[in-house]
Amino acid sequence: MPERPDYPSLIAGHTVVLDMINSGDSGLPVLHHLLRLAQRALGAAGTSFAEYGPRDGRIIAASGEAEWSIGRPIRLSDPANARLLAGPRTVEFPVQALSAEQADQIAGRGLHRMLTARAEIGGVLIGSLHAYYPDRDGTASAEHHTLIAYLSSCIAHIYGDQTGLPVHGDGPVVAALADGLAIIDKEGCVRLWNPAAEQLTGEPAAQCLHRPIPFPVPPPGQVIDHQLTDSRWLRITSGELPGFVESRVVTFRDITDQHRRDHDVDLFIAVTSHELRTPVTVIKGYAETLSEHWDSLGDQERREAARVLGQRATELARLVDRLLSAANDAGPVSGTPAAPFDLVETLRAAAATLPADLRRRLTIDLPTDLPKAFGDRGSLATVLTELATNADKYSPADTPVELTAASDQRTVVFRISDRGIGVRPEHVERAFDRFWQGESGDQRRYPGAGLGLYLVRQIIERQHGWVSLRPRAGGGTVAEVRLPRG
Repeated sequence: MPERPDYPSLIAGHTVVLDMINSGDSGLPVLHHLLRLAQRALGAAGTSFAEYGPRDGRIIAASGEAEWSIGRPIRLSDPANARLLAGPRTVEFPVQALSAEQADQIAGRGLHRMLTARAEIGGVLIGSLHAYYPDRDGTASAEHHTLIAYLSSCIAHIYGDQTGLPVHGDGPVVAALADGLAIIDKEGCVRLWNPAAEQLTGEPAAQCLHRPIPFPVPPPGQVIDHQLTDSRWLRITSGELPGFVESRVVTFRDITDQHRRDHDVDLFIAVTSHELRTPVTVIKGYAETLSEHWDSLGDQERREAARVLGQRATELARLVDRLLSAANDAGPVSGTPAAPFDLVETLRAAAATLPADLRRRLTIDLPTDLPKAFGDRGSLATVLTELATNADKYSPADTPVELTAASDQRTVVFRISDRGIGVRPEHVERAFDRFWQGESGDQRRYPGAGLGLYLVRQIIERQHGWVSLRPRAGGGTVAEVRLPRG
């Protein structure tokens, strides 16, 4: 670690960050750039940022030697994590201070020391910024502590502006930001407009004071939901203001995520009904054809009918399995204890069970010397099927779907890559939500119930692994699954 931070890199890089924000960029692209800036300025081998929810966290962005960690969950219930997050704003420690599993994963990549800073809004923890160093005995200077605290505050500011963050919409920012508060007189004009009201509505106090409140207000004691012009939803309540004649206090909060979840559930029910109806209708039709016209059909026609019946029955069984697994909040696993297994052999066997059309476009490039993985071998067929089917669905039929694998000191990894429509940065985490659809309405181009990636994450994380999505260089998407080495 250099004695002083690289301030020229910091200044130049921060200018780029501001330019990105001013030009309309937001969310993960800005966060990734800020992490690369932090890595250079702090002289680190890599950086990462963890976003925290009510119970757990997840690495949502990383740079340098820490890029492998994107998507890795962080358990806030782990005593080591809880202790570090409850201490001073910035802290330096050996990675061995983490849980044994985390320490093994990080130290196994030659990173032995961490400098960490919490990112907070109003005293509420929303995430933490980590810088990783290979030397065991180095010591961060006071300037390094100050700089990482400053950078974590910059990230918190981006969260406070809600410009594409949090990645998980029901995360800590909702709790960190106070409700909007206004006081209105008998004419409905604003007499008080707090900072949270400015943030929630985008209306500065100077424009609102002494003017009619810019949304409907329910009668005292009642609640209404109102959609703003930017499509966000507010839940608005009002009440009498004690001690002030004919004045009312109005409170409001952003409930866009709740509306979105309600919409997602409604869409899930509609889509699932359609997804179930399609194979059932085909099966019914072919069964009736065989039953009523058996004697008039030739052998070729009977075999084709039997093939379609089998194909549609397989689709139906898979959909039912996904629905049951999602209802139980657990991915389908074999029930056998975790154990070392040959990942290459398992992936080849699973690939052989994919639909014929998908098998024809699947290219497999697996090393012969891949170390064994540790986990539930029986569940990998489901994982590969979901990821490969997704790649098949979202990419042109004349392009390949690629299955590759590799390993490092602590994990084995396999990837499904396609050349399809790609994944937007703001969707790389939301895609794992249950029932989530990239498109909505009756004009969706791609069928599905929004369960596949949700189940994949459930399955893999139960085996102490993790899964992530990222855009593929040249277009398309890469789905990456990491499991512990056997």
